[in-house]
Amino acid sequence: MSTSEHDMLAPPTFPMERTCPFAPPAEYQRMRASAPIVRANLPNGAPVWAVTRHAEARQILSDPRISSNTGRPERPRGPDDDRPDDGFFIDMDPPEHSRYRRLLISELGARPVAAMRPRIQRIVDTAIDKMLETGSSADLVESFARPVPSRVICELLGVPAGDHGFFESRLRMLSVMSIDQRAPQASQDLRGYLRELILRAEREPHDGLIGRLAARYLPTGELTTDALINIGFLLLLAGYESPANMISLGVLTLLEHPAQLAALRADSSLLPGATEELLRFYSVQDWVSFDRTAADDLDIGGVQICAGDRLTVLAASANRDERAFENPDEFDIRRSAHHHLAFGHGVHQCVGHNLARAELEIAYGTLLTRMPTLRLAAGLDQLPFAYDAGLFGLHAMPVAW
Repeated sequence: MSTSEHDMLAPPTFPMERTCPFAPPAEYQRMRASAPIVRANLPNGAPVWAVTRHAEARQILSDPRISSNTGRPERPRGPDDDRPDDGFFIDMDPPEHSRYRRLLISELGARPVAAMRPRIQRIVDTAIDKMLETGSSADLVESFARPVPSRVICELLGVPAGDHGFFESRLRMLSVMSIDQRAPQASQDLRGYLRELILRAEREPHDGLIGRLAARYLPTGELTTDALINIGFLLLLAGYESPANMISLGVLTLLEHPAQLAALRADSSLLPGATEELLRFYSVQDWVSFDRTAADDLDIGGVQICAGDRLTVLAASANRDERAFENPDEFDIRRSAHHHLAFGHGVHQCVGHNLARAELEIAYGTLLTRMPTLRLAAGLDQLPFAYDAGLFGLHAMPVAW
């Protein structure tokens, strides 16, 4: 790699704090201008190649020589060392990853998600009904952004309505935006509940992803109970916090761009494009979700990567790359942003992207239609953003109507 001013500086360390709610860390722009791949350090001090640009990010995420397998010796396990591997497919490479992913396509493809839209609409309407009944102000995060994805994922898995409160409380304890000493117990509680749900489904088949997969694949041995627990747990984690953060951040951004909000209210056909632009604009998962290891020596963007080297894709940098998006720091609901990397790319693209898109479209569209006078009830500088968290979002968002 050619010498540059950035190369001569000490490698930056993650997480890098955002200083503005509408922009990724300022360091990202300097890194991206320096090179497509630069040296950085993980929070534990381990060196990592940080992929800064859009084209190289897509290459990394689709290259079969780049591994997601945390079982490799150069990829030390995280805090969940004692969990069984079976079914934890985000840490697997093909063909193992492909086998598990195929089982979920029938549940999370475009057609089944389209069939879920009326149920998502009911969940969103119920949350708004409750907000309207309680008065003329609320915390949007507490009253809407968190309950909606929690109940959608419960609906998907087949969790009875009476247990939704249990699930939401445990999911909040597992939030990466805050440190909760109860997180290990919450994880254990959720895994235990999923085991009971599977056992119940084996005795009395029920409607829901867990019940359907249990009935279809446990008798044949294609899935084990541990694998199904891990699949359910992954869907819970992925299907809760990121959509919750995107709901509140998306509503905030539209309120702060009144001309684009008015255009969206006047023409609902702009909603899918606005959702894609919001996903690009924030990339809330950023570096924490795109951890990889080189399985072979390779050259990417003129940088020599050695087998065993660790890499992470900076989605929030790649999605602001001026080589891929014109005026990338501007929010524009009419932009064609479908090639963003908020859901990843390649074989590991988020398996639940169809569900997330439907959920966000329905949440934004319904809230803005049913609450036409919605407004912020605090100054932008008073809002508690999770600037230094691995997953960007809002801890609270006071609104009135």
